[in-house]
Amino acid sequence: MILAEVVRSGFVEGIHHGSVVVLDASGAVVSSAGDVTGPMFPRSSNKPMQTVGMLRAGLRTDDPADLALISGSHSGEPFHVDRVRSILRTAGLTEDALLCPEDLPLAESARHAVIVAGGAGKRVYMNCSGKHAGMLATCVVNGWPLDDYRDAKHPLQGVLAEAVTDLAGEPIAATGIDGCGAPVFGFSLTALARGFHRLAAAPDGPERAVADAIRAHPELVAGTGQDDTLLMRGVPGLLAKGGAEGVVAVAVPGAGAVAIKIADGGMRARTPVLVSALRRLGVDAPVLDELATVPLLGGGVRVGEVRAAW
Repeated sequence: MILAEVVRSGFVEGIHHGSVVVLDASGAVVSSAGDVTGPMFPRSSNKPMQTVGMLRAGLRTDDPADLALISGSHSGEPFHVDRVRSILRTAGLTEDALLCPEDLPLAESARHAVIVAGGAGKRVYMNCSGKHAGMLATCVVNGWPLDDYRDAKHPLQGVLAEAVTDLAGEPIAATGIDGCGAPVFGFSLTALARGFHRLAAAPDGPERAVADAIRAHPELVAGTGQDDTLLMRGVPGLLAKGGAEGVVAVAVPGAGAVAIKIADGGMRARTPVLVSALRRLGVDAPVLDELATVPLLGGGVRVGEVRAAW
């Protein structure tokens, strides 16, 4: 299904196929396009549900905001890195315990600062280091081994899979290895939307704790100026988490939930399609006008856009 089109100088020069599902306030499917029942990897959109699993397994944090970072894909800005180190320190660990890959910060300013200072990639800079710090802290609480916490057969990953299955409301169809080396659980796009719907509407418990932390601290979930951050700052109550390969899931209490997968993994198509889907639910805010299209430049001047075609 064509979800977005790339328009340059009034000419459609490209398209993005994909799938999208929209749930109403009751959790019923009210609109969809493409394959929304076959399995897919939600990538980092899994993270909030995995954080629920960590809390159910006994994770405790000094600051509720830590749950936002653990659920996020941070940009490696200094306040992200400091908080990852704080989570580890509280658990009696250092960043040497992290098993995510070494990387440079995603944020251009932070990456530039590291390079200018003569620095190099570190595991703590990697955008999934918050999740890994949370995983390690959960292992410490339970006395589980730390050297193989990424293994799909590790007790930690078992409890996280149980939580994701519970929230998504369907069995995990496939388990893969995500970019950070930890397991990623595959299920349908509809199940992903359902999981976010449950998180956003949760009255209490670990689900509410995770949702509240994410909504209160969106900069910790993504980073300064990132789409997830802007959406949560601009739409009261909205819960959002994007993932690699063109995935994003959002939910708005009292309105519904949306999950999207761009088939070719094109990240530029993700947000315009999301804006279109949110408007179908009656969600309206100035930030949606700002994010409805992605500019295309020619000679440094805007000459076109990526826009929703659905």
